[in-house]
Formats: sequence, structure tokens, C-alpha cells
Amino acid sequence: MVKFISSLQNPLIKNVLLLGEKPRARKEQNRIVIEGQREIRLAISGGFNITNLLYTPDLVSSADLKLLVPSGSQIELTEVSPEVFNRMAYRKDTGGVIALAEPRRLVLGDLKPSPLPLLLVLETVEKPGNLGALLRTADAASLDAVIICDPQTDIYNPNAIRSSIGCIFTMPVVTVSSEDAMAWMRTLGIKMFATALTATRFYHRTDFNQPAAIIMGSEANGLSNNWLEGADDLIKIPMMGKIDSMNVSASAAIVVFEAMRQRGFQLQV
Repeated sequence: MVKFISSLQNPLIKNVLLLGEKPRARKEQNRIVIEGQREIRLAISGGFNITNLLYTPDLVSSADLKLLVPSGSQIELTEVSPEVFNRMAYRKDTGGVIALAEPRRLVLGDLKPSPLPLLLVLETVEKPGNLGALLRTADAASLDAVIICDPQTDIYNPNAIRSSIGCIFTMPVVTVSSEDAMAWMRTLGIKMFATALTATRFYHRTDFNQPAAIIMGSEANGLSNNWLEGADDLIKIPMMGKIDSMNVSASAAIVVFEAMRQRGFQLQV
């Protein structure tokens, strides 16, 4: 029997709000909040375990609901009033559904690089919105993985999930220390190309047709000396305006798709 909740003081509703706001609660409960039909479908197809689904029939049809929760599913269904749903939802176009799910915490050993891998490595990423945009680029290019070194934000922050439009569930994502990431890539013979303003080589004059990782730093501080000294090569994007920096997600897209161009985009479009 489906429960119905119309009170904002209900413990389940209060917990959904807590999980959305506090990374510590997400870690302690091993739960994340996923908002939106598309994002939930991607999480399911990516093998994430959905434990709860809250919905309001005012916004989601029974047919769409059945696609998310097929017959025999162990997902706990809860119907909520429109007022309660609007309090929980960050966006208006979520399709009337919010899910709780178990996160996946991959390690480097879980990755299965292709014979000619291309990785995106991010150091101390701070803004969930930037992380989400970077994951969309990684998904669009079908990269082997995204490695996040020494992150300053929870990769399952609801803002990161929203801005990635669910690509957090389509990409292998690993969080690890910079030292461990470097050691792992050296073992596999993956050449590390770090982006830096001090570089003398332009990205479009770099050979990406080899096992490669593109290393991006934070917008505020760039890459640490750890990467500037430990990378195989430093590269940069020509800057012809009045400023010497770009948004990190835009920079990553430029370099990643140059690498894909050199590789013939791997897939014939």
C-alpha cells in the first residue's frame, strides 16, 4: 500500500530535506537525493539502487511512474501532496518525482580503461555546478572516466546531479588523492597533460592520439605544484582577449574535443 504524506513535519520529508542540504547526512546514511524523471532513469540504468521514490500525481502520470517503478520493484513508494513536493523540489520541471538512492563509491581498481584511454582529471573542484558541467562534457565525449582529486565538494551534491543532468550516473567517477591518481596513471602508461598558464605548448599542437589524461585545476588557484611538476607535459589554450582565464568547464570541453577530433571521434557520426 502506498503511503500518503501531506505534512512537512513528517520524518521522511524532513530527512529528504536534510539529505539535500548536508553532505555529512548523505555520508552517514549512505543515501543521495535524485530529482527528476530523466535523472532517476539514468541512475537506474547505471545500476544505482533506488530505495525510495516520492511523487505527486499532479505532476507525474501513472504510466511514467510505472516506467520508474516496475511491478515487483522493492522501491518504497510515497505519494505526497503538491505543497510537500514543492517544498522538497528545487526545480519546477522535475516531472513530479524525487528519489533516494545508494551512492556508488568507485576506486581506481574499479576502472576498466580502453586500449586507448582518454581521462579527465580534476583537482580540488569546488563548485557543484562546474562539476556537473564537466561531467556533461565527459559524457558527451564518452571518456573512459573522470578522476576527481582531493575534491572540495561532494560529487553527489544535488546541485552537481542537477547540473550534470544525470551524467554523474553515466560516467565512471572516482575520488582519490592526487598522488594515488598519478601513480595509477604512470603504472598504466597514461600520459598526463596538465593545463597551466605557464605552459609553452598549445593544446592543439599536442598529440592526444595516445593513452592520455587531461588535468584541470580549480578556477581560483589552478593546479597545484604537485601536478605542475608531476605531469608529463603542460599545455594551454591561446588567450587573445583581456583576461587570461576561462571557466573550467569551458576549458575542459575545448581540450577534450580537440583530443576527440585527433582520434577521429572514435565513433562515426
